[in-house]
Amino acid sequence: MNETTDHLASRIIPATYVAQGLQSIRSRENKIRILLEHKKCPEEGWDDSTIEMLLHHLSMMDSNNFPSNCGVGERESRFASSLVQRRHFRMGHGIGRSGDLSEVQPKAAGSSLLNKLTNSMLLDVIKIAGGTKVKCCLLVPMATGMVLTLCLLTLRDKRPKSARYVLWPRIDQKSCIKCMVTAGFEPVVVEGKLVEDELQTDIDELHRRISLLGADNILCVLSTTSCFAPRGPDDLPKVAALCREYDIPHLVNNAYGLQSSKCMHLIEEAARIGRIDAFVQSTDKNFMVPVGGSVVAGYDKIFLNDIAQMYPGRASGSPSVDVFITLLSLGTGGYKKLLKERKEVFEFLKVELSAVAEKHGERLLSTPSNSISAAISLGGDCDRKTFTLLGSMLFARNVSGTRVVARGEVKEVGPLKLNGFGSHTSDYPISYCTAAAAIGATKEEVVLFVKRLDKVLRKWKANLKDSRVQCSNNQ
Repeated sequence: MNETTDHLASRIIPATYVAQGLQSIRSRENKIRILLEHKKCPEEGWDDSTIEMLLHHLSMMDSNNFPSNCGVGERESRFASSLVQRRHFRMGHGIGRSGDLSEVQPKAAGSSLLNKLTNSMLLDVIKIAGGTKVKCCLLVPMATGMVLTLCLLTLRDKRPKSARYVLWPRIDQKSCIKCMVTAGFEPVVVEGKLVEDELQTDIDELHRRISLLGADNILCVLSTTSCFAPRGPDDLPKVAALCREYDIPHLVNNAYGLQSSKCMHLIEEAARIGRIDAFVQSTDKNFMVPVGGSVVAGYDKIFLNDIAQMYPGRASGSPSVDVFITLLSLGTGGYKKLLKERKEVFEFLKVELSAVAEKHGERLLSTPSNSISAAISLGGDCDRKTFTLLGSMLFARNVSGTRVVARGEVKEVGPLKLNGFGSHTSDYPISYCTAAAAIGATKEEVVLFVKRLDKVLRKWKANLKDSRVQCSNNQ
């Protein structure tokens, strides 16, 4: 609507009614103006109508939605299904160009603007989450493992040709290993050290490996923040100090660490006293959107730009749209509220887990550095199948996300053969069960989980006792 159409509308219905309706439109347009002017996530979340209004305007800026468009190329954002068209708000050009993930597309001004705004809002949210000194970020439409591969490939051209090793403080997730192997590098496992129940970074061993291999033969150190208990986040400041001392790049797998103020503090402190080239976090784990995107962030705009230019071809715009809508819907106030609630739920989870563990003769493991995941011991000298049964019993009762880890599992992942797989170390002293309080989790879910865990443990322990009696009788 403009002055002319406003006037014409007033000739059809009373001007006072027109003015009232236009005031509503202007208030929504003002929100959009502020977003474009400041390029920051709004403090208060928007309603769906305002978000849809903006998406509609952005969509009309893409060439496939021009009334007079005549597309004769091989890729013209055509849709065979109207359902797919509506799902993507009629934006089908994706983001970036063949040589640069962050470059603007001439045929997709609206999609390009959306992508730029999404990255700007993400940087704002990263600062709010604790990364106050972070200078740049980039949403990449791939999950965390593949984005780490992209980062490793970007480092390849910046290191000596002999640099084929990646020093990796062990964390037992297959994608962490595969990202290194897929990029064509050789993982060098650095086992952690056990402090009470918690696995922590063995800085002395890391130092020894650097001296043994030689800095020029090392591509980078790949450390980790967020992880399953009983592992704690790596000692990033000390790792970063080593990397600065030996001039070795340092990548951080911060998969779901953005929601943890402790993980973000470690990253900030590491960047202050040492070296961090980039840290990567998942969009689904930190912003509650569908799987398929990650955010690379860091303190060096040149390196982030190099990562964007390493991406081959055009990229899907779906993860950007999902995050764009979510951030506008939440606002910074909504995201801060979620971060605060997550902390409270995690403390509640530990209290409840401790109580149910003690009830069944077990205990909550002491992992003070881990602010997202907790674990309880599982006593009993039984085979791995018996522990697997416990996990199956929980899953059959619609409990998802728990991990039952039995001692002694051996797993081959790529070129590595890892003893004690699942526990992040070759010989963790006990078996255990984990649970996490990630962003969006509620106390009601914790209460329901603990109630089901209590019933399952009671039944599992009874079955365990019966099998021991039968075994004794057979002897």
